[in-house]
Amino acid sequence: MVDPDLICRELQEKIDSHFEWLLVRENGKTFPLRKTEIELTPAETRLLFGVVDDSGFRVSRILSHESDGNEISLKLGLQFGREQETVRLIPRTPARELSRAVELARLEKANETARIIAENLPGTTIRRVALNKDNGRIAQITVETANGARSVALADVTDALTPEMLLTTAVTTYRELQRRHKKPIAEVWLVCEKKRARNLQKLCGLLRENSKLTYKVFEISRKEGSQKLSVLKSLRVSDLWREKVKKVVLPAYVELSETAKEIVSLSPDKIDVIFSKQGETLRFLGLPFARVRRMLGTEKAWFGIERKRRPLKEENWWELLEFLDELNAYRQHEPENKRHEFYRTSPESWLESILRRNIRLLDANLILSPLYNQFRTSADKIDLLAIRKDGRLVIIELKTSPDREMVFQAADYWRKIELQRRRGELDKAFAGMKILDRPALVYAVAPALNFHSDFETFAKMLAKDIEFWRFELHENWRADLKVLARRDYSPGASFTNL
Repeated sequence: MVDPDLICRELQEKIDSHFEWLLVRENGKTFPLRKTEIELTPAETRLLFGVVDDSGFRVSRILSHESDGNEISLKLGLQFGREQETVRLIPRTPARELSRAVELARLEKANETARIIAENLPGTTIRRVALNKDNGRIAQITVETANGARSVALADVTDALTPEMLLTTAVTTYRELQRRHKKPIAEVWLVCEKKRARNLQKLCGLLRENSKLTYKVFEISRKEGSQKLSVLKSLRVSDLWREKVKKVVLPAYVELSETAKEIVSLSPDKIDVIFSKQGETLRFLGLPFARVRRMLGTEKAWFGIERKRRPLKEENWWELLEFLDELNAYRQHEPENKRHEFYRTSPESWLESILRRNIRLLDANLILSPLYNQFRTSADKIDLLAIRKDGRLVIIELKTSPDREMVFQAADYWRKIELQRRRGELDKAFAGMKILDRPALVYAVAPALNFHSDFETFAKMLAKDIEFWRFELHENWRADLKVLARRDYSPGASFTNL
């Protein structure tokens, strides 16, 4: 018989070798633990394992254990041995050390970018290399040209940021640096790898001419161990219509499956359906809760949220009914607990589902059908794509919390939709309707207090070709959606309270 005391000492020695651990359970949940929060207790022929998780302090029997390097795997007996679960203990790097390592890696990348700038732009002097104070994922490099003018170069040191985030950071950084009276900044350089640089070049092409003078996009191209830096030309809006257009792909099936019909009938005023190549996704006030797929002539369905999804069969149909009762209880404007995940999850999709059922709540000139939600253009999904009675397209971008990238994100959608409209790609999406030969309108929609403080600054930077509107909603939009005010950001337009 294995001595529990001996096993306890061996495991305790391994646990004591690291100050912090991460407990990973079979269901995917993780819990950070200090070594002092892990208890190992020998009891006669058993070894007990005790930790704190989301259900409180829990003690389980260790049935077996394995160690692979520093990681420890424990097979636990639960419910007096009736259930078993395997958990993993993974050493954690202390947050302070991890943060320091990440910062050093980003600074190293920032210095590499500074070196590329100095090597490719003769006469340019690097004055300072740092990370942007508001966004540590962006390098901020102060450069001085031969004539003494200073500029700041911004570069993504994580290769993960969107062009919209880079541009908004560039605008706010320039605005802050301009407040300095000593040696003001002349330009902001946006330094990116090839693909991201081209996308950023198109986004900057949507700015007004006076704004384009401030922001320059530089492209890094790498060949055979060398790095070349070149400035991309500033584009006009008319230059953007020369690229190839992405084909609009509509779902093969637009008829509800029998399973989907049956589920929708349980709560038709709250359940809607999104069609895709893979089948149907059913949403309860915007929250995806069920999926139906056609496989070899048969319909397969699943229900549940994220990892808790399970197959839907005749014998567990009652579980779906109970699940819908729970959704009804918590996904409403006044639930018992506003911290419940059903209330807090996907608020923008909730707002979208309300508007999808009656888009005229937003604008009486909009037509209810056809109306596309999560319309795919290129790799992006537009919240709502609608059409007015006069045939003019409307791009609707929704937010329920302040989002600094909202304006430039919507503007980029406008560019992609306008390219498809000009090439006739949207005709099949709005079959039977004549699309007006004018650029789409853009509606930015959010609760009145949830527009980002920089929204107006960014909106006024857009080219006059983009007709950009702001719609302010009542804060209690879940109960009663009302438009309180709207503003047209075209030159000379004014704010309108409704």
